[in-house]
Amino acid sequence: MTRSEVEAWLERILSVPRETVAMLSKLEAATIAANDGQNLIARSTIEDFWNRHILDSAQLLPLATDHPGDWIDLGSGAGFPGLVIALLTNRPVTLVEVRTKRAEHLETMVALLGLGDRVSVVKAKVEQLPIRAHSVISARAFAPLDRLFGVAHHLADRNTLWLLPKGRSVASELDTAARTWQGDFRTVPSITDPEGAIIIASHVRPRRRQ
Repeated sequence: MTRSEVEAWLERILSVPRETVAMLSKLEAATIAANDGQNLIARSTIEDFWNRHILDSAQLLPLATDHPGDWIDLGSGAGFPGLVIALLTNRPVTLVEVRTKRAEHLETMVALLGLGDRVSVVKAKVEQLPIRAHSVISARAFAPLDRLFGVAHHLADRNTLWLLPKGRSVASELDTAARTWQGDFRTVPSITDPEGAIIIASHVRPRRRQ
């Protein structure tokens, strides 16, 4: 989609006001300005920023309407989807990033966008985070599904919703994960990637050994 088409989608689906669109523009400008310093996003996606990063993140929100509460984004990197989720909602959001420069970038962005009252940046490995169940867990390009569940299951309970954008590997990742994990799994097509899908999971737990 073009930027204008993404803006129309945000207004139609999420009732996003113009003030928030302006903040998304601020996020875009700041991300691109910082990109030369640490290659936050692929250069090939800059011209298509609103589709590849804004819409790609925002499409998760309609899937989480039945799961209000805090949101944790694992391997946040440049801040997608976590920063977009924070701008489009009033949820508490935790951005987890182990790389020092990326974590510093996220802290700068949180301050720039005025999100410091409800968005926190945690510089740590996911497996080192304290045990606590979150309402929604997202992770974009973080790890294969079986490994992700392995390092992050202590951040969830049976009611936690996992929203995990995947590329063409989605079917094979689900098959592999099913050997050691069970739960309720389904997929929906990605709006931004014709070969991709979003895994929606809940009641995720280790599979009992026979």
